[in-house]
Amino acid sequence: MTQAPHHHKITLEHLSRKAIVYLRQSSDKQVRENLESQRLQYAMADQARALGWKQVEVIDTDLGSSASAGAPRREGFERLIASVALGEVGIVLSRELSRLSRTDKDWCHLLEVCQLFGTLIGDEEQIYDLNLLDDQLILGIKGTLSVVELKVLRMRLQRGQEEKARRGELLKRLPVGYARAATGEVILQPDKRVRAAISLVFRKFRELWSVRQTFLWFRDHDVQLPANPARGGSKKLVWQIPTQSFIRDVLRNPFYAGAYVWGRRPTEATLVDGALKKRQGRYRRPEECRVFLPNHHPGYIDRQTYEENQRRISRNSVTWSEDETVAAVRAGQGLLAGLLRCGRCGRKLHVRYWGRTGTSARYLCKGDFDAGGAYCLAFGGAFVDRRFSQELLRVISPLGVQASLEAIEQLTASQEERRRALSLQLEQLEYEAHRAFEQYNEVDPRNRLVADELERRWEEKLAEVERVKFRIAELQDAIPPLSSIARERIVALGEQFEQAWRSDPCPADLKKKIIRTVVEEVVVNLDEEANRLNFIIHWKGGVHTQFQMDRIRREAAQRTSVEALDIIRRMAVRFGDDQIASVLNRLGHRTGKDKRWNQNRVATARRNHSIPGRKRAAPDPEVLSLSQAARYCKVSHRTIERLIESGLLSRTQVAPRAPWEIQRSDLDAEPVRGILARLHRSGRLSLKGGCSPGQESLFPENKGVDNARYHE
Repeated sequence: MTQAPHHHKITLEHLSRKAIVYLRQSSDKQVRENLESQRLQYAMADQARALGWKQVEVIDTDLGSSASAGAPRREGFERLIASVALGEVGIVLSRELSRLSRTDKDWCHLLEVCQLFGTLIGDEEQIYDLNLLDDQLILGIKGTLSVVELKVLRMRLQRGQEEKARRGELLKRLPVGYARAATGEVILQPDKRVRAAISLVFRKFRELWSVRQTFLWFRDHDVQLPANPARGGSKKLVWQIPTQSFIRDVLRNPFYAGAYVWGRRPTEATLVDGALKKRQGRYRRPEECRVFLPNHHPGYIDRQTYEENQRRISRNSVTWSEDETVAAVRAGQGLLAGLLRCGRCGRKLHVRYWGRTGTSARYLCKGDFDAGGAYCLAFGGAFVDRRFSQELLRVISPLGVQASLEAIEQLTASQEERRRALSLQLEQLEYEAHRAFEQYNEVDPRNRLVADELERRWEEKLAEVERVKFRIAELQDAIPPLSSIARERIVALGEQFEQAWRSDPCPADLKKKIIRTVVEEVVVNLDEEANRLNFIIHWKGGVHTQFQMDRIRREAAQRTSVEALDIIRRMAVRFGDDQIASVLNRLGHRTGKDKRWNQNRVATARRNHSIPGRKRAAPDPEVLSLSQAARYCKVSHRTIERLIESGLLSRTQVAPRAPWEIQRSDLDAEPVRGILARLHRSGRLSLKGGCSPGQESLFPENKGVDNARYHE
């Protein structure tokens, strides 16, 4: 093979192809700051031209992309491999071979393809030919060193971070509400307004017991919270209406309980569609993290309060798992939703609503129903809620007066929190307005370019001050202080707590909040012999009480009739729910709630009585209905009926008014086939004998046979 004059490994065949210069930097920060490295990599194109290549392609689409294991796919590297595999590349140039790959898989793939198609690989110092054993060995060593180098660097950085974290000194960005002292230790934010705002988040959650309700309170009352968004490296606090995710992050962060943790969301590597993907795992409990240092710094809440908050947040779930605990209070009428636990299998009972208005509650334990079994336990909710309310009122009614006094204090404190937040905001705005005035006052009045801008900022601060003052005045006018008469009425309401509980204006969600304040869980079991429900109430604090009540059976009028169930059971073997509903309606049957049948109601009845079936009928080509038989034989319905009436053709019917079932084989057999053939030839239906039309029968028993003319 003829060699090029520039290098002894470069041939004219190599020069007839193109040269590819591959560029890569690991991160966006390197792309922005390591400009000298970029310049040196781009300069490899000049080196390719100096070696004799006229067609040089630069691939720089992978700038800012990592080449480590689990990194996103590199489009530029894939394009490089594809070009080599097409035999279009004479040499692949990269300033350092580590730019090409950091994994054994990619490196071996590149070497294999280059060796197969005779493509050279070059770096800043040397050119390698994969067909030469020495070059292949050197490239293999360099590739291994590239992989090891990345692992060593990462290991060194991770160990350094972990050692610093074990001392509690690895703080990339402090949560809102904290600052660093001159000595380097973590302290509470010196700004009084910031401390009050963060404390208000925890107080409101303890009052509302829901992340979403806490967020809605701040949004509805237009109360701002501080945030420290990462904007261009600036650490300036920004006051804004919080998002729900911000409220959740504050409540879940153990840093606010004085604990330092590191490794809350470890990176996990998973294999997805044959490719290694890295993603952050779920949040771990503080004690399960790689570094956990309690009492590391001052906290806004103590450790016990933090743990209780996490339990409450985990309970406010809408997932229906077996270990589900008390969910967040919602507007349904079932007072014990989320509190009942089955005494047989230990699962949580679900609540379902039905009835004309869709508000009648019914509690049930699914048991192994999802696995093809049956429900474990089910009973109506109205009688149980009424009986449980009696037990609850018996316990907490003597405390009604004390609850009234606490309600007065909370009503006053709730408005005081808003007023305090606005007062702190007003104090900060007045300081900022005064500072803006001082800046405006110090500028030379003749320098209008500066004076106009400072005057505008001063006026904006003054307008904000006036807006906050107006909101404080509105708050004071909207809810005046409680009068002595109002206080007496609230105390009287506490003395008549039972009447207030049973009154119509008392909403269901308020009752649920009261129940969840004093009740931890209610375990229910069924005594089938006595048909009695046994309840064990686990009160807050560890006290247990129990009561019993008869299980109220649904009235017979609410049940599907035995005749309708028998038809459903017989027809479900072959027919669909839509056909079954049609037959039931034609026979005059009604549902247990005196409604017409439809496909969904038939499906519900089958499910409640464990009757197997399907929505639509399963087609069977060997069994035909009356209409299908008429179309198959190309005759009228009446012709098929006459054949059945004469006994020449058999049919079955699982229930009155149900579709006829005629076997296709009977239609194709004698004598039916012959009769239908004569009918098609002559146009007359002769049900007996084989004589021609108009011919008198030799047998007296055939006289008077009705010969009907066939009409298509």
